[in-house]
Amino acid sequence: MTNKKILIVDTSAILSGKPIDFEGYTLVTTTGVNDELKPGGREFHMFQLLKEKGLKTIAPAKKSIKQVEETAKTSGDIERLSKTDIELIALAYEFKKQGDTPVILTDDYSIQNVANILNLNYENFNQSKITKRFKWSYRCRGCGRIFKDVVKICPVCGSDTKKIVSSEKNIK
Repeated sequence: MTNKKILIVDTSAILSGKPIDFEGYTLVTTTGVNDELKPGGREFHMFQLLKEKGLKTIAPAKKSIKQVEETAKTSGDIERLSKTDIELIALAYEFKKQGDTPVILTDDYSIQNVANILNLNYENFNQSKITKRFKWSYRCRGCGRIFKDVVKICPVCGSDTKKIVSSEKNIK
């Protein structure tokens, strides 16, 4: 067990243009964040500066990605998370399993929701953090049936579905 403080940086933190306070942290991101930033722009230059300051790019293990995907499917967040979002959460999951203290730096509510379910730490930088943990499901606009999995068209009546909150829990 190592117990290092790890700050895992989301693309949105870099795109915000705000300075990132990483004092006392090992700075980490995923290859997906690297791929989302196009060379030449202000954000790319900030990313390059962070790399010069020690930002490491790490790909999470497939096993961790699978765990995060399963959790996101259960919560109903799977369709709101990009591949990069899933990688960020998976990376935090891995660091926590090996005894470190990871913190995901993100304003993305779906990332925060899944991270909270997995008991992972996260920090916001622009918007406020989530105050409730949600589970999502889908309700048919026609017949009213409820589906736990992502269903766009009702298999019973053929109507569109709407994403709804099936349960919520206050976060301490």
